[in-house]
Amino acid sequence: MNYDAAKHVLTEYPQAAELPAAKLFGVGGERDHETIALHTDPDTGLKAIVAIHSRARGPAFGGCRYWHYVSDAAALQDALRLSQGMSLKNALADLPFGGGKSVILRPHTVPQGAPREALFAAFGKFIESLNGAYLTAEDVGTTVTDMAVVRRHTRFVSGLPREGEFGGDPSPKTALGVFSAIEVSARKLLGRASLEGLRVGVQGLGSVGWALSQLLADAGAVLTVADLRAERVAEARERFGATVACVDDILRASVDVIAPCALGGALDAASVDAMAATIVAGAANNQLQHAGIGDRLHARGIYYAPDFLINAGGIVSVAREWLGEGDETNVTREVLRIGDRMAELIERTRANGTTPAFEAESWARAKLVRPQA
Repeated sequence: MNYDAAKHVLTEYPQAAELPAAKLFGVGGERDHETIALHTDPDTGLKAIVAIHSRARGPAFGGCRYWHYVSDAAALQDALRLSQGMSLKNALADLPFGGGKSVILRPHTVPQGAPREALFAAFGKFIESLNGAYLTAEDVGTTVTDMAVVRRHTRFVSGLPREGEFGGDPSPKTALGVFSAIEVSARKLLGRASLEGLRVGVQGLGSVGWALSQLLADAGAVLTVADLRAERVAEARERFGATVACVDDILRASVDVIAPCALGGALDAASVDAMAATIVAGAANNQLQHAGIGDRLHARGIYYAPDFLINAGGIVSVAREWLGEGDETNVTREVLRIGDRMAELIERTRANGTTPAFEAESWARAKLVRPQA
């Protein structure tokens, strides 16, 4: 590998050199990230990017996304935004880790079986080569089985198949954290003593969106759901008694809370202007298309529960797994503290007259220092 000290890029990925600084480091070319590591493996077809935003609190920690990107630049931008979000998320969750993220550019022909295993074996070797600067786990498009393959080649991985009190799919913990934030928001912003009858729109019925829908339905919420997979929404209608909306329309649905649980960037000017909900609280990362959308939501009287605050349950789970700290009960208790932080955020925004997005980011950035032992 070659390290370019001027650009903070560790690379054997030739396309990186062709991208301007603004593509590598965000709008205006600001170099807000510590390191970007890029790697290819011709034998397996692996193209992987690790973006390390900050190690102020400790080694960078964040999941591995396996996705078909329209371009190399799009993959880099995703890694950059996601890794920055992980810095904020880990800080607000009081975890002893900085922020990082990895993405694997999924080939047009998706490998399965042995080819997929070889791909993640190569990825594991890449992670090991970073010597602990970054720890990975599963994310969109990856599984505990993939992480088990990665573990054969590096110790810097979590979210492994369950053994005793530790491991397993972190999605239920992510959903639990979002659920606790919705409970608090409904109580403090809508004056509701319970979620019985609360109308919630869930956009995206992946592993987290489905688990969240189950929790909401069990609490008596009235669900409207949307997903690209017809069989998934049919199952949600059957199991949860949910109303089905199309993916393009659900953000305009007549609900109290909208929970974006698909990919990021769902909230843009048009969707916000047409939104009927009074609270946005979902599991998706980077929900706002750009920072100005947070101001637009605020101007319309819609309270945005920042994703990096409320969707931290998954990283709490895999972080404690990697540290070997706490049992299932203690991890669940820690995840439920997300609701306490949501309550504190509401009080902060009321006291300071600030938007939730601004207040939460300021709060997180103040924590971007190494925790005291």
